[in-house]
Amino acid sequence: MPLSSIRPSEYEEFRRFLEDACGILLGENKHYLVQSRLGKLVRENAQGGLGELVIKLRAERQGGVLRERVIEAMTTNETFWFRDRHPFTILEETVLPDLSERRTRNVRIWSAACSTGQEPYSISMAVQQYLSRNTAALSDVKIMATDISTAVLEEAKAAYYDTMQLARGLDNDMKQRYFERDASHWEERWQVRREIRQRVQFTLVNLQGSYSSLGKFDIVFCRNVLIYFSGDSKKDILSRMAGALNPGGYLFLGASESISQYSDAFEMVRCPSGTVYRKK
Repeated sequence: MPLSSIRPSEYEEFRRFLEDACGILLGENKHYLVQSRLGKLVRENAQGGLGELVIKLRAERQGGVLRERVIEAMTTNETFWFRDRHPFTILEETVLPDLSERRTRNVRIWSAACSTGQEPYSISMAVQQYLSRNTAALSDVKIMATDISTAVLEEAKAAYYDTMQLARGLDNDMKQRYFERDASHWEERWQVRREIRQRVQFTLVNLQGSYSSLGKFDIVFCRNVLIYFSGDSKKDILSRMAGALNPGGYLFLGASESISQYSDAFEMVRCPSGTVYRKK
């Protein structure tokens, strides 16, 4: 699918479909991105080009195979262990101690847009480190990890990672402590240890859909996600995330993300290592 074959009207139709389907707001001049990520899909499924693909996508039911493949191709799954580091320090040194002091015995954490699992497993490792020093602090911690892509969720559930994936954010000590070598596989790979995995549950969620079935949370990680949404979608997502948080619950955002224009449901909490938001 050469770049020149994408007509402006087709591109606009695809932009509207993508925002309707998963909330991603594609820029006006991202033709190259569409070409690189969807070229093969178009060749396989729409000889008439991008316009025909959009027609098929609109006609397909929610959760259809083609729709799933397109969303997966267009979703950025950039992730690594303990990304930016400071949110996990804040979790260990500020948030979990605060919840413990408030006698929140059963803590529920939501990792939104969890991709292939590095974030929720990093959260579980941080929880493990806190509990190892404060054995009676919390009786139970559960992590709900969600994503819009079935494929990445299946990979996350399996919890196997190769050497290159492990190198992105993990030192050797953490690798030895929280992973075990899979000796049965021909390629060197490691699996997250059971005590870390068993704290995490994965499920399919579109952030533009309902969160009511997920229940209430004490902590939400929604990091480096809102940057892909329009202003109206950000307001809507933050409003519903505030509704999913218990009073005094915490919201973690990405380093470049702010809620000042989009929600007044939170107050900023400044910590020595960074910033987190607390529901008023």
